Amino acid sequence: MRQRVIALLLALAVLASVCAVSALAEERAAPAESAETAEPVPEGESAAGDGEAAGEEEAAEEPVPTPAGPDLAENVTIQPDPLGEVSFANVERRMRENNLQLLALEQSVLSIEDIDYDKLYDKLWHQLNDLAQAQWGLVQASSAMRSLSQIPGSGVTYSDYEYHSTYDQLDRAYDAVREQFDAIVDGDMQKDNADVVRQLNNLQDQIVMAGESLYAALTSMEGQEAALRRQLEGLDRTVEEMELRYQLGQISAMQLAEVKSGRTALESGLATLGMNVKNYKLQLEMLIGAEQTGEIALGPLPEVTAEQLAEMDLERDLAAAKERSYELYDAEKTLEDARDQYKEDADNWAYSEKQMEYRNAKRTWQAAQYTYNNTVQNYELKFRTLYAQVGDYHQIWEAAKVSLACEQSSYAASELKFQQGTISRNALLTAGDDLREAEEKVRSAAGDLFSTYNTYCWAVQHGILN
Repeated sequence: MRQRVIALLLALAVLASVCAVSALAEERAAPAESAETAEPVPEGESAAGDGEAAGEEEAAEEPVPTPAGPDLAENVTIQPDPLGEVSFANVERRMRENNLQLLALEQSVLSIEDIDYDKLYDKLWHQLNDLAQAQWGLVQASSAMRSLSQIPGSGVTYSDYEYHSTYDQLDRAYDAVREQFDAIVDGDMQKDNADVVRQLNNLQDQIVMAGESLYAALTSMEGQEAALRRQLEGLDRTVEEMELRYQLGQISAMQLAEVKSGRTALESGLATLGMNVKNYKLQLEMLIGAEQTGEIALGPLPEVTAEQLAEMDLERDLAAAKERSYELYDAEKTLEDARDQYKEDADNWAYSEKQMEYRNAKRTWQAAQYTYNNTVQNYELKFRTLYAQVGDYHQIWEAAKVSLACEQSSYAASELKFQQGTISRNALLTAGDDLREAEEKVRSAAGDLFSTYNTYCWAVQHGILN
């Protein structure tokens, strides 16, 4: 008899552990129903109701006018890149298709979005019933054992410890499953999972944005490399001229050595820059899933059009950016948690100003509001600064084009003077260097304008300001 009772207790314990493990597995698999949720904007101590949240979700789904941005349009066909090359238009597409980190994050998102909450509800319901039946069976078995143990000569020994230990395991498993069940009924699990999906999508967007920023930085570095090579060519001509003057006794050996030393330093800087360009190209190749050679060729950055600049609207775009910002959304969630904690503490201390604990809870809640408002202000400041930078880089670009026109006229005049024999070939080559430098300044200014404008678009369309 005792062996049969012990076997029953072991079977119930196994059932409890299986149910608990199953419940925990479901909990780990749960995080999210959709990638986009509304962003409640708390005011003071009032929390938004369910009806308000639903209204905010509908508002979030409405299209907000934004400038042309970094996302790929579904109705636009982009030509694939030739082997060993990459264009800016294809960076995002190639990253989302080939980047291993993005693909891993996407699988996590798909797994979360694939959760069937109706099936999970039914599964948890059956688990709760099984656990309740197991607890009832344990109570009956325990009662029978207690009765038998009181019969002289029965040979049955009853242990309160074994009974309570097994019952506690079943109770903990029931509470764990019940917590998940209630979370589905209340919609908390769906909301929490949607938050996780939003966070994962935000992380993917930040990685793509980093790839595009790396592309823009590489084009700038290649421009610097070209400028250094042009300076090196100019120094070669200077060294050649100084060597001739040294032979004629017009300069000292020290002066010649100083010029050659400057050339060596420039050549060293060019080599270091070349090494950095190759390393960054290796990183870009890894991001887009290309063969890592460090030799991938970059296409020119797109040019920001006057129509795109005219489409920018500070207040409208700021509102769109704040609506999509995960940073602000996370700050709002933190504020909501602080508000809930304050209400709990205030209820415990009956909102009594005489109680130090209540006064401290009130101060903590006020500090949380200040922190949230500071986060919003900093976000708005960064966005307004970014908007101003786009305008500033545009005027720098326009000024560079004016300077280029002057250099083109100057070079044309130098060519005429060279043909007339009034200036040397070296003077003409120097004028050519000045012209190429002015051209490079125009390209650099255009690149800075596009890079800043692209960051602005990411802010408007995805709320990312990093």
